[in-house]
Amino acid sequence: MVRNLLSNAIKFTHAGGTITISARQTATAVEVSVADTGLGIPETSLPKLFRIDTFYHKRGTAGEQGTGLGLILCKDLIEKNRGSIGVHSEVDKGTTFTFTLPKAGS
Repeated sequence: MVRNLLSNAIKFTHAGGTITISARQTATAVEVSVADTGLGIPETSLPKLFRIDTFYHKRGTAGEQGTGLGLILCKDLIEKNRGSIGVHSEVDKGTTFTFTLPKAGS
């Protein structure tokens, strides 16, 4: 999951931009965030990112293409492990994906 989110951050961030990976833990969960200063995603497109029945496609900063399946697979794996994933984005300012997974035994 981290690899896919990091790959997307690299793909959609211009050279010289910033990508930050952070993690924190609570008593019952671990939260991981991948944030970038890249292209951002329009608010109207955010609901499409994790859905198999809709398609959101945008070329990367170097013209890279993707299948659109990476985020759907991430969401599925996270939810199968009793976690959740969310996204916050602003066009031309960047995007942050955050997922939370329960700690073992929680």
